[in-house]
Amino acid sequence: MLERTWRRGELELFRAEKLYTAKNYQTFLQVFRKNFPEYVYFCPFRRKGVISAPLDRVLEVFVPRDRLKALVEAGERDELQELTLEFVQLLSSEAKVPLEDFGVHGSIALGMHSAESDIDVVVYGSQNFRRVEAAVNKLVNEGVLTYIFNNRLDAARRFKGRFKNKVFMYNAVRKLEEVKDKYGEHRYTPLTSVKFRCTVIDDSEAMFRPAIYRIGGYIPLGSIHLPRDMTPETVISMIGCYRNIARKGQRIEVSGMLELIENTVTGKISYQVVVGSAESEEEYIWPVQA
Repeated sequence: MLERTWRRGELELFRAEKLYTAKNYQTFLQVFRKNFPEYVYFCPFRRKGVISAPLDRVLEVFVPRDRLKALVEAGERDELQELTLEFVQLLSSEAKVPLEDFGVHGSIALGMHSAESDIDVVVYGSQNFRRVEAAVNKLVNEGVLTYIFNNRLDAARRFKGRFKNKVFMYNAVRKLEEVKDKYGEHRYTPLTSVKFRCTVIDDSEAMFRPAIYRIGGYIPLGSIHLPRDMTPETVISMIGCYRNIARKGQRIEVSGMLELIENTVTGKISYQVVVGSAESEEEYIWPVQA
């Protein structure tokens, strides 16, 4: 069962929203520098300011896995909390993923929810996420769940739906052993905006944020043609809506910022394209129809 919503000009409005966000990043930084300077950190490895909370300003950390455990152990639960727990237990059972590898976030995790709030679920681990993804699709085919597609990217991601007339969303978080990079191991230098088409050759980290797509078959679009040794090996999306929109073997069109990556330990040089760099006014990833 599919719940699909299409509106005239939807794609143009969607792209305009992303354009607006990118164009105003520097404005956000200026506001923070003026009013909350302690929340702006100059990263020497990216050579730019980023908005970041100082550790001494963090009073409490709400970990999705811990918030689900607290919900399970709660003596009393309201209707939405009961429905959330029922939904997570359903996914756990159908996907054969332990309950300990799930979490909740959003308003339910913070205890700030209302009867109108959505169910926001976290799945820990790449393989677990793929199992849950398959289980959700099976439950949709059986009529237990219903997909919600508000735009073309929702239809590609299939991460949103309804359970007993309540909207749910599920996303992936890396397990600790899936965190491969350490801060300071690489230095990043933005070079130029590029637009191209390519094939996804590895989607094992595409569901995370940032989403990582290993690519091949690079074909430039427009006037910029890169030397072979500068061809990017990966596409990185800092924008959440471009998570998990393409699978291995699929073609995508990308507009983003080409970055030079220098390993600060070995000196090795490689290249990637970042979508959501705030360096360019229009950056995106679109699945290409065969």
